[in-house]
Amino acid sequence: MSDRGGDDNDMADGGESTEEAGEIRRSRLLDYAEMGEAGPSAAPADASEPLNSDDAVARGRHEFAVLLGEFRRTAVLVPTDRDDAPLVGDFGGIRWIYAFSTESALARFAIARGEGGREWPYQRLLGARLLDAAVPAAGVPCGVALDVGTEGEGVLFPPVTGIVPEGAAVDAGVDVDAARKARG
Repeated sequence: MSDRGGDDNDMADGGESTEEAGEIRRSRLLDYAEMGEAGPSAAPADASEPLNSDDAVARGRHEFAVLLGEFRRTAVLVPTDRDDAPLVGDFGGIRWIYAFSTESALARFAIARGEGGREWPYQRLLGARLLDAAVPAAGVPCGVALDVGTEGEGVLFPPVTGIVPEGAAVDAGVDVDAARKARG
């Protein structure tokens, strides 16, 4: 992993390059992935009382709003390509900017892609900067995919009103209540 702090990861401990030393080093991505596997997992929500559908929807909206607020205030790791642009993937007509909460989450993603043996440069950006600046700059429908490759922990922040600026929201100008009523 590299946080734009230099290229010392290509050096052996003695200061010579790993090629000159004749060594093949284990990728640091594997170390990060293993560290993350030992970490605590989130506790499940208390489901002791059954909720009616309106309560469940309200609870889900509240939980997502809390998650969104936390994401906006938190610096995340955004892997970059050779041109220093955020790494993205296109799915379902939407461009997704990949972001990761930890180096171990990024390492799991790299390993899942079969690219765990290479260095992964990244930038640290606030979630708010991604949603408010990077998403509109994409010029196409764009959202943020947080911690993809981390089973059960990934979150999508789609390009909709309330998450991204209205000018970048695919549902801007749509009357959500009228659309719900029309569906039945």
